[in-house]
Amino acid sequence: MSAQKETKQFARSFSHLLKRAVQYSVHLYMNEVGSTGLTHRQFTVLSAVDSNEGKSQTELVKVTGIDRSTLADLVSRLMAQGYLQRRRTKEDARTNAIRLTPVGKKMLKSAQTGAEDIDKTMLAAFSAVDRRTVMECLTVLAAEMDKVDDKAPETETGKVKLRRKV
Repeated sequence: MSAQKETKQFARSFSHLLKRAVQYSVHLYMNEVGSTGLTHRQFTVLSAVDSNEGKSQTELVKVTGIDRSTLADLVSRLMAQGYLQRRRTKEDARTNAIRLTPVGKKMLKSAQTGAEDIDKTMLAAFSAVDRRTVMECLTVLAAEMDKVDDKAPETETGKVKLRRKV
């Protein structure tokens, strides 16, 4: 297959184009906010905790869409940096409530404007009508992923086992 034919094939692939859009978003994030030292996922976790103060890690998995083991690793790293604190809840001693520390709030605030600017930059590539459509379409895809997450049974190791259609 020629390089030109391969390029055309990828140019028609929705999943490939969506991946490229994510790469563009991460590129913009690193240029705009990367100097804070926060990765895009770390920013996502801090932002989710800020909006869901005192929620459990399990609840944060649902909010962020980050898998359980990755989120646990991110929370541990953010705790080591002094941005988060984790405490057992009174209701269930097995559950950890996650909160931002004052340092975490300061870090989130320093990255917030840049992260918001990235959304504006990406959406500026579309007309006003198309922006609304793009957001509606992405919301539909996110809702479909929520359905997958809700249906996915957990294995004994805690990892999700996806069902395949045959």
